[in-house]
Amino acid sequence: MHYTTYYSSPVGYLKLQCSDEHLTELLFADEPGAINNSHPILIKSIAQLNEYFDGKRKSFDLPLQQNGTEFQVKIWDLLSKIPYGKTISYMNLTKQFGDVKAIRAVAAANGKNKLAIIVPCHRVIGSNSKLTGYAGGLWRKQFLLSLEAKHHSGVQVLNF
Repeated sequence: MHYTTYYSSPVGYLKLQCSDEHLTELLFADEPGAINNSHPILIKSIAQLNEYFDGKRKSFDLPLQQNGTEFQVKIWDLLSKIPYGKTISYMNLTKQFGDVKAIRAVAAANGKNKLAIIVPCHRVIGSNSKLTGYAGGLWRKQFLLSLEAKHHSGVQVLNF
């Protein structure tokens, strides 16, 4: 059985879906859809997303499951190890994978990530330090990287 909810975040609506045991999707959505948000995994996910957007959470502690090929799962695992507030180039990611010739396949696997923000594919940038494609749009990628940079460096915004 799958449970779904939508979360209104600073980067727009996020669709969260879980099974009885795992969070299986966190995707960008244009508008909210049908909601079944009473599942404990969805409630915990939203609480952790609130902490993340408030700058109080640097990593997520959720049961995750993404179905993909062995190659995709390996790339998603590497993405999960990119530290909060840091970025890595696609080339460096392919070096970590162990095959610099696989750069297109690595980029494609990155694009198939269904757990946005939690599996931080937004932290991968071009070798020239420029933002490159992002399923949620470059403005979201820029927002997430700026949010993390602000909280990583200890700079706080005063609210009046």
